[in-house]
Amino acid sequence: MKRNEALALLKKYNESDSLLKHAYSVEAVMKYFAKINEEDVEYWGNIGLLHDLDYEKYPEMHCVKTREILEKEQADEPFIRAIESHGYGICTEVKPESYMEKVLYTIDELTGLITATVLMRPDRNIHNLEVKSVLKKFKTAKFAAGVNREVVLQGCEMIDMELNEVIGHTIEGMKTVAEDLGFAGQ
Repeated sequence: MKRNEALALLKKYNESDSLLKHAYSVEAVMKYFAKINEEDVEYWGNIGLLHDLDYEKYPEMHCVKTREILEKEQADEPFIRAIESHGYGICTEVKPESYMEKVLYTIDELTGLITATVLMRPDRNIHNLEVKSVLKKFKTAKFAAGVNREVVLQGCEMIDMELNEVIGHTIEGMKTVAEDLGFAGQ
């Protein structure tokens, strides 16, 4: 699947600006991790782009409906499985096994925390966001309370990276789409 096809599919099932921006964030971070690990950037990016494909229309069947939709689109099994695995322990029992799956599991919630952090900044500029600022917000449970920090920490263990390193890579990935996210500063 090409990126334009993945984007059209995403927009067929999602209209919410916040869900679309979240998809762009996760796509960008997946591409960033793929690049630094010399993996298929477009493939990883499309998984990030479509990871919440079913969430707006079928929130009670999150990850389950995605399988049905992607099977109809003739997506390959590793692609579908990777998306299912990001809901491990929350809405699926599909445990992340490949490195790609573990990265998706780790960074999905983290992009939400970084988004909330940038939105609280007067300049809304991700380009000058520091890891220490995100770490401080991470440790404040009431800030972006919907972000499952335990998932992020479990993911860091899975990919054998320190939290601050994962945060740094996630920020760098999100910087690549700062304009699309409205995070290029005012």
